[in-house]
Amino acid sequence: MPVERVFPLPSRASFDLGASIGIPAITAHRALTITEGGPARLKPGALDGKTVLVAGGAGAVGHAAIQLACWAGATVIATISSPAKAAYARRAGAHHTVSYRDGDAADQIRHFAPGGVDLIVDVAIDRNSTLDLSVLRPRGTISVYAFGGEPSFTINVGLNMGLNTRYQFILLYTVGWDNIAAAAADINDAINDNALLVGEDAGLPLHHFTLERTADAHRAVENDTVGKVLIHVPPETTV
Repeated sequence: MPVERVFPLPSRASFDLGASIGIPAITAHRALTITEGGPARLKPGALDGKTVLVAGGAGAVGHAAIQLACWAGATVIATISSPAKAAYARRAGAHHTVSYRDGDAADQIRHFAPGGVDLIVDVAIDRNSTLDLSVLRPRGTISVYAFGGEPSFTINVGLNMGLNTRYQFILLYTVGWDNIAAAAADINDAINDNALLVGEDAGLPLHHFTLERTADAHRAVENDTVGKVLIHVPPETTV
């Protein structure tokens, strides 16, 4: 890697943590810091009084978004698809979990956020758009970093106009180096505060493979294994 694209980690950070958080945590940071009038940086108290809805709370970006939002003081609701994934989201720190498959998912979210959520971190905007708009508060933000399979979705202009919805699409390749560097600094602060963790107990299972089993690691990713897939490269390995 070019040296300017590598960030030193705090001494307390493990290799597993360093291998797990780069793209997911920086993506999550960007998603949490683009609200109009909201903080451009994260720190304890930055999101006090805000309610954040994290779609796909058991995924890598969702996991990082939950932990960073909680560290910054937000109330976090996570949508999930199964009781097992709900348990992972709660271990990450989510205050509430809701299955997006429930017919009354919007009512459940509104129970926790009667006035609507301030910010939605969305992993599948093509599938979640209707639910998002039913729980977003006026002048709320939807951060979109992925889609569920369809590259497009229909926007209800009237409903979005009425809500004054802000959409922010996120791809780190074009997000700008200043934003990436700022995110890395805040992420290191969260690590120092013991607020950004990985592993089964922290809600992000780790699946280790030896270098010889790289093909198996790829298959694990292709099969939507929950958690992070890591390949162990022995120190004596030369490439």
